[in-house]
Amino acid sequence: MAVASAAPGSIFWKQLLFSLLVLILFCDACQKISLQVPSHLRAEALVGKVNLKECLQSASLIQSSDPDFRILEDGSIYTTHDLVLSSEKKSFSILLSDSQGQGQKEIEIILEAGGKKVPKRHMKDAVLRRSKRRWAPIPCSLMENSLGPFPQHVQQVQSDAAQNYTIFYSISGPGVDKEPFNLFFIEKDTGDIFCTRSIDREQYQEFPIYAYATTADGYAPEYPLPLVFKVEDDNDNAPYFENKVTVFTVPENCRTGTSVGKVTAIDLDEPDTLHTRLKYKILQQIPNNPRHFTVHPDTGVITTTTPLLDREKCDMYKLIMEVRDMGGQPFGLFNTGTITISLEDENDNAPYFTETSYTVEVEENRIDVEILRMAVHDHDLPNTPHSRAVYQILKGNENGTFQISTDPNTNEAVLCIVKPLNYEVNRQVVLQIGVLNEAQFAKAVNSKTTTTMCTTIVTVKVKDHDEGPECQPPVKVIQSEDCLPAGTELLGYKAVDPDRGTGEGLRYKKIQDEDNWFEINEYTGDLKTVKVLDRESTFVKNNQYNVSVIAFDADGRSCTGTLVVLLEDKNDHPPQIKEEELTMCRHDKDYVVLEPTDQDGPDNGPPFQFILDNSASRLWTVETRDGKTAILRGRQDLDYNYYTVPIQIKDRHGASATHMLSVRVCDCTIPSECRMPNKLSREASLANVFLGKWAILAMVLGSVLLLCILFTCFCVTVKKTVKKCFPEDVAQQNLIVSNTEGPGEEVMDANIRLPTQTSNVCDTSMSVGTLGGQGVKTQQSFEMVKGGYTLDTNKGGGHQTLESVKGVTDTGRYTYSDWHNFTQPRLGEESIRGHTLVKN
Repeated sequence: MAVASAAPGSIFWKQLLFSLLVLILFCDACQKISLQVPSHLRAEALVGKVNLKECLQSASLIQSSDPDFRILEDGSIYTTHDLVLSSEKKSFSILLSDSQGQGQKEIEIILEAGGKKVPKRHMKDAVLRRSKRRWAPIPCSLMENSLGPFPQHVQQVQSDAAQNYTIFYSISGPGVDKEPFNLFFIEKDTGDIFCTRSIDREQYQEFPIYAYATTADGYAPEYPLPLVFKVEDDNDNAPYFENKVTVFTVPENCRTGTSVGKVTAIDLDEPDTLHTRLKYKILQQIPNNPRHFTVHPDTGVITTTTPLLDREKCDMYKLIMEVRDMGGQPFGLFNTGTITISLEDENDNAPYFTETSYTVEVEENRIDVEILRMAVHDHDLPNTPHSRAVYQILKGNENGTFQISTDPNTNEAVLCIVKPLNYEVNRQVVLQIGVLNEAQFAKAVNSKTTTTMCTTIVTVKVKDHDEGPECQPPVKVIQSEDCLPAGTELLGYKAVDPDRGTGEGLRYKKIQDEDNWFEINEYTGDLKTVKVLDRESTFVKNNQYNVSVIAFDADGRSCTGTLVVLLEDKNDHPPQIKEEELTMCRHDKDYVVLEPTDQDGPDNGPPFQFILDNSASRLWTVETRDGKTAILRGRQDLDYNYYTVPIQIKDRHGASATHMLSVRVCDCTIPSECRMPNKLSREASLANVFLGKWAILAMVLGSVLLLCILFTCFCVTVKKTVKKCFPEDVAQQNLIVSNTEGPGEEVMDANIRLPTQTSNVCDTSMSVGTLGGQGVKTQQSFEMVKGGYTLDTNKGGGHQTLESVKGVTDTGRYTYSDWHNFTQPRLGEESIRGHTLVKN
């Protein structure tokens, strides 16, 4: 099959041949179609093409019974993957159905591998075989934007098999049955291919299509012929700048030839052709005088042509640029664009003061006040490091009296006083102040500035002011001996009145004295000790004791100073041992460590000397270690017991103290496990028992409480006894006990008076059984009342009185017979009982 121009022929015979072919296909439609194919088919390879409409005119559903093949709407058969025909024949069916589902057709396709024979053709008996020679297409191109006329002949394809058989031609691909549809068509009898309309190359650069040659019964004697229709470019697109608005920046005062930026244009025509060969050109610069920029015509790179770019004169330029294709030829298409170039600020202008000198007045002794503001001018970009000012005091502020800063809002210099000025010392101060920018100065080529710092002079005049006393220096140090006795005078703190230059008229007052060591003289400020000064006091730090003093004048103005008393150490403290009760654990070590301390300073402290008493040296030894500690060790294995060890400790100057150490020798590993053994004597244990004052007080209070309880019980018991009353005159008589049955001669009737009921003298005898417990004993008691005796006999719980014996209650005097009858029986009973006790 070849591609050629349309050959002339008889129209009559062509129509006749076409009619016969249609008749043959119609008769064989929906039956069997044989296609001769290679034994190896690649994926997406075109196998052949079948006219489906002649089998079913309105087929809406086209399916293949074999998944190895897919059928397109135009009847083209393609493989779905690489396929190798294992046998000489392979068959499958194409199933067709319409939208209503009423008509269904089936076309059987038989694929024959290699050069096998095919059924006889209708027109001739010869056997058709696929030509081994490939189609030979002639390269073809289409002109973009062609003006026609349309349809426009493009190319003709022909097959060699047409010499012997009736061949029908068809095409498929983009522009035919794919987007853009119906751009190409072919006359199936002649193989002429036509284009129906103009083409835009920017949309479709080429069209890869396939041409087919088949017989009337669908046999394909030729392989599909690939055709590529390339669209030739037409210069129908003008170039344009990629960005409508392009902005570049460049530093001011930059060198000549500095690259500003690169402009880019786009041309949609075919690349690497004259249609896309672009040239750039600057049409206009705004402002135009002088010209500062140029552009490379091929690359579009913009560069500077002068070093005189000054942002302070013009901070932005605009360039009207042109881009033209066809290599910049006048007939080329072109476009224009605007390029904006902004100048970046450089610190090429130094700030300067608006005034060359300043004068200001300020009162003495004022601090932390603003005294002056100074403005500066700077032509650089505001509110940037190129224009923000930094001020410095160059001269006149050697003592740090002044401080200068920058106001961030106004960029002004703010001058302040941070230390007081003294009119009596200096009445005027002259300051030199300079100014710079935060950014480093960059001198421009055309700059007339010769220095980077501008300076000004500030004269500060000090005004006199009546001021209060001054305490200079704020801290004064005096030395004093340790243990200085009370009543000793020391030189105190002295303040000065600056107006007079002396301390005359000032008064002093103590405002801090932690341990109240001193009293202060109100008029001189001198100190007098009220306590003995002790360097070892807790109020002394680093041998220093501080006293704060306030000095004030008659107007109440004051100042405060501190007097530091530096105490010289004195050896007034012997070495001490904090723990005098020590435990020696025999299972751990056979010694104890003595660690004395000395409150005095290092010059009056170690090395220490340890001396044992003679009584203790028989059992103990002491060894000095490093002059600060010692080891106390027994001379032999000591019994588990408590031991009292007297030891004397001296410092380096001989100050000493004797300490009574209590050493407990114990069977333990650590002191907390020590338990004294049972063999210790009770005396040794008691000897180490001491009662505190609170324990003694508790014992005394307990004893008093017990006595109170006993006394209360005694009083209650006494109230329960029976009272006996006797006449008052009985107390004036003497009762004589006689062993005779009759009274003596000295007993007279007139001397005896019996007790009456009106007597207030009562018998206080009580039964022992009441206090002692069970059982009542007979008790006889004689009690002298007012010089006489009262006889009371209790027996067996009975109680008899003189009144009961007589049986009367007469309050008058009794006769002798009455007294005799009352006393004799009782005397006889006592006599008998006495004899009985003697016998027993």
